[in-house]
Amino acid sequence: MPTIFTHAAVPALLGSAAGEPRISRRLLCAGMVAAMLPDADTLSFKLGIPYADAFGHRGAMHSLLFALCTAMFAALLHRPLRTTAPRACAFIGLSAVSHPLLDMLTDGGLGVAIAWPFSTQRYFFPWHPIHVSPIGVRFFSARACPVLSSELLWV
Repeated sequence: MPTIFTHAAVPALLGSAAGEPRISRRLLCAGMVAAMLPDADTLSFKLGIPYADAFGHRGAMHSLLFALCTAMFAALLHRPLRTTAPRACAFIGLSAVSHPLLDMLTDGGLGVAIAWPFSTQRYFFPWHPIHVSPIGVRFFSARACPVLSSELLWV
């Protein structure tokens, strides 16, 4: 996976490009959370759920269905996000779907179950320019420099 920082950078850049009148600060922050949220599935390791399980890392929470549900939830909360329902849905949806798409560009792991629940098969794009990030505390190791370098270059 790209690092959590890179996942948050996508909506930050999209929101900055669109500008404050279109993307409120609250919506921008929600987009950053939505882009990082799929990696909450790393908690599955602590629960004894295997990586390759449908509810393991890069499983159901990395699916298009999860991104759509996140987008619909944001549409319901559009008022506190200080935007319209369609804009909340679109921005949060793009932010959420950016996560599995970036993960599909990495050079490690088992792939992404982007089509869950219709398929548990995991996919990568044919091109893998982003070095996979170590999970957890191992991120703060010597391996972090090449990972961050590849992310800066490609994301």
